[in-house]
Order: sequence, then C-alpha cells, then structure tokens
Amino acid sequence: MPAYNEEAYIAKTVVGARQHADAVLVVDDGSTDETVPIAEALGAMVIRHTTNKGYGGALQTIFSTAREMGAEELVIIDADGQHDPGDIPRLLSELRAGKDAVFPAAGSASAFGAYGRRAIEAVYQSDVSTGSDILTLVHDHHLKVAGAEREGAQTREPRYRGRRIAVVVPAYNEEELIGEVLDGIPDYVAKVYAVNDGSSDRTGEIIEDYARRDPRVVPIHHSPNRGVGAAITSGYKRAVADGMEIAAVMAGDNQMDPAYLPALLDPIVEGRADYTKGNRLINEAYRKGMPAWRSFGNSLLTFLTKIASGYWQMMDPQNGYTAISVKALAELPLDSIYQGYGYCNNLLVWLNIHNMTVRDVAIPARYGLERSGIRYSTYIPRVSKLLLNNFLFRLKTKYVQMSFHPLAFFYLAGAVLVPLGIIGGAIALWEKFVMGVPVLFMHGGISLLMFVFGMQFLFFAMLFDMQAEKSGGWS
Repeated sequence: MPAYNEEAYIAKTVVGARQHADAVLVVDDGSTDETVPIAEALGAMVIRHTTNKGYGGALQTIFSTAREMGAEELVIIDADGQHDPGDIPRLLSELRAGKDAVFPAAGSASAFGAYGRRAIEAVYQSDVSTGSDILTLVHDHHLKVAGAEREGAQTREPRYRGRRIAVVVPAYNEEELIGEVLDGIPDYVAKVYAVNDGSSDRTGEIIEDYARRDPRVVPIHHSPNRGVGAAITSGYKRAVADGMEIAAVMAGDNQMDPAYLPALLDPIVEGRADYTKGNRLINEAYRKGMPAWRSFGNSLLTFLTKIASGYWQMMDPQNGYTAISVKALAELPLDSIYQGYGYCNNLLVWLNIHNMTVRDVAIPARYGLERSGIRYSTYIPRVSKLLLNNFLFRLKTKYVQMSFHPLAFFYLAGAVLVPLGIIGGAIALWEKFVMGVPVLFMHGGISLLMFVFGMQFLFFAMLFDMQAEKSGGWS
C-alpha cells in the first residue's frame, strides 16, 4: 500500500490486509506524521522514500519490490481508508480464475486492484503514475484483465488538454455555499480535494455527502481550525501524492467562477508559467462589486507584496483563485509557508526564491452571499509585519546565501540612511526653532544628503530587483 501522512487510517488498513496476505508492504512516500512507526508496530514491512515522489513513485517502488520478492500475486490498496481490505479475497479469486490483473474501479487514478506475475513484470518495466496508466499498459501487453475494458468513457480519467487537474477547495463554515462550489467543478477535473477546516456547521457533512456521490471528491478534515493556508497546503500535498499535474484553488465561498479556470490552466499547460493567479484590479469593470474598504486594503497590500516578493508586475496578491504546477509544488517547502490568511502573499515570496514564473490572469470579481473572514483593520498590520520578515528572508536567502547580488547591500544602505536623514532633519529643525541654535544649514544639509543618498540606494536596489524579475520570474 502506498502511504503519505496516513496515521489516521494506516492501522485499520494494515490490520485488515494482514488477514488475507502473506506479507504487507507499506511504501511510505516521505510522511511527516506517525504513519511509519504505526505500520511497523503492526508488522508491516516499510520502505521509506526520504522525499515525496508522488503516487507514481510509490507505485514504481511497490512493483519493483514485489518483483524482487518473487511475489506471485500482488494486491494494491491505498492506505487512506478509501478501500476495504475485506475486498482482497474477491480480487484474488478473480485473479486465480485466470486473469492477469483485476481492476475494480476502472479509470481511477488509484491502482487499487490485484496483479499476477505477468502484470507485475509488465508494470515493473514501465514508468506509470496512476491506475489508468497501469490499465493502459496491461492492455498494451495483451494481458487478461477483469473489471475493465480499455476503451469507453468509464475507463478514462478526466483530463484537461492531456493534464490531470486537481482542485483544492478550502472551506470553513460554508454550509450555505460549499454545495454550489462542488456542483460547479468542471467535468475535466480529475480530483477535488475538499478541505473542511474545522467547521462548526454542516460543511463537513455536506462534503462527505458529495464524496459518496462523486468519486472525484476527496474529503480532508482538519480539527481544530488551522487556517486557510493550512487547508490549501493539505490539498496541495494530496495532489502531489496522487500524481496530479496541476492544482488549482477555488474557495468554498463560491467567489471563483469555474468558467475562468481554463484561463489559469492554459499558461501552465503551455509551459509559460509555473503559477497563475487571478487579477481583479486590472480595470474598473473587473473590480465591480468589490467593497471600497476591501479595494483600498487590497491596493495597499499589493504594493507591500510587490516589494516583499520581488514580483513587481504582479497585482491583486489577495486573489485566491490560483493554479500551480505540481512539479513546482514538489520543490516548495509547503510546511514552511504561512498557514493563515497571509498564505497567498508568503507563497509568492517562496516562488520568487525558487525562481518560479508567475503570471496574472484577468478575472472579474464575483461577490454574492459569501462573508469575508478578513478584517483589514487587523489583517493589514499583521500581514505587513509578515511581509517585512518575508522581504528580509528573501534578500538573505536569494541574494546572499544562494547567490550574491549587490542589491542586498543597496537595500541595507538605503534602509539605514533614509531614517537617519529624516531623524537628523527633525533634530535640525528642533535645534533651529525650539532651541535657537543656528546650525540648521549644516545639520540640515547633512541630513538632506543622507536622505537623498538613501533614497538613491533604495531605487537602485528596486531596479536591480526588477531586472532579476524580468530575467526569469514574471511572464
């Protein structure tokens, strides 16, 4: 069984599987929780990936290990509790009836099923990442398959321009709107990670109900509430583990119009961007419906985020309608990214450090019954402090530690000289008009020079930063 952070389900799955198998193999794909010790304590053989290789990487380890062990029969069951170990005898009986492979859920991204020696050998020699890939492969080898035909809509996983798309839906107390969001997910989306972030209303129940009716919906529950950033991170991690190719975010408050999702996906599919985000500020028509106070707060945070992130052409950083390449996600330290409402700002900083290409996509605002959880009177000061820390971290990491660039010293010199010039000027005025000391020309002149030189240093630093952005960070 492939496993990634499945401490809540691994025990039940291992215990159930041991009743029907000679050996239970768990391939842990870089879990950070207690998945491994629990599995080992219950007698499973565990192979650990030191870094997350995704669902496909786990499958390749499973098939290669089964081949090395000389296994005659292999049953793959996901460790997340979605499959019943009690189905193993039925799968094996179909396998022993003369089939080479048994697929109980044809077209699924999961590899849940049973495989004989010929199927193990065929898959071992190939690069696969999903159950659909395996199904295609065994048909190509003319193996005998039960439970699926190669062609037909029921065997084909949804794709957009050949890519496996996931949508992460973070939701906190959205019982009135979460159903509309899930109903509106386009048919070409392969997985929907609906994250109930510790809701106290019926949000979690509604998500579970949709999951029973739509196999694409994967419920993820947080308890207690951990923040919107943590909810999105959970969905991102699952997209990486399941071998998705692009992960979009559509909030549970129905602000994101699914009709615009292709506009976010296309630049990534075409290799023009690693990360795309909506932009509601591009013109007055697109801002229609945005409250004035929210518009002001968004504009202020846009300016601060430009400085902190290094994406000087970017606008509307608070826009949560985004898409990102899963390859890019695999490079980012997701657990280190801010987990609250400042998540989207902080993510841009990490994307810049990793030289990811970011692209704005014009998408109009859509406001209706949703109630924003952001209170700008407290949010702006908190995120401003976060952005200052992020700005300093970005300069240190990208322009000092990873590769030296003089703009770090220009920023430092400007940050020192400008305040000194202002303070010195204030002191000179105090000396002249309060103390009566005739030194305004000398002290004031020195302070003015410090201020002017400091501003020049800051402008040069910003210019260098903008040049770095054009060389590989913005599209």
